[in-house]
Amino acid sequence: MKTILFVDDKATIGTVLQVYLGQENNLVYVEDPLKAIDWLNQGNDPDLVITDIRMPHMTGKEFLHYMKSNPLYSHIPVVILSSEDSTTERIKLLEEGAADYIVKPFNPMELKARVKRYLV
Repeated sequence: MKTILFVDDKATIGTVLQVYLGQENNLVYVEDPLKAIDWLNQGNDPDLVITDIRMPHMTGKEFLHYMKSNPLYSHIPVVILSSEDSTTERIKLLEEGAADYIVKPFNPMELKARVKRYLV
């Protein structure tokens, strides 16, 4: 079973992901990027990270930078799931190492299909 770390300050989206991704994967939900970093530093090694951009304490962009600049985590694909629909922002985050960028509101089946590509 693959482990997906989901970082978003809105728990309702975590509930949706649990329904669509939690049946076949171990979905770990954390509402704050700083707590996600603590979870990672406890020796946890997810197969995929899904993160929002707008969150308290640290943005998803900063969290992505942390993940991609740390040799322990740089290999982990990071999917951005955000209501930020700026083409410029999407391109920038993809260039900075995001594996994918999905705009909210999203189709849960499309998200599941995209996520599956990173969990093989």
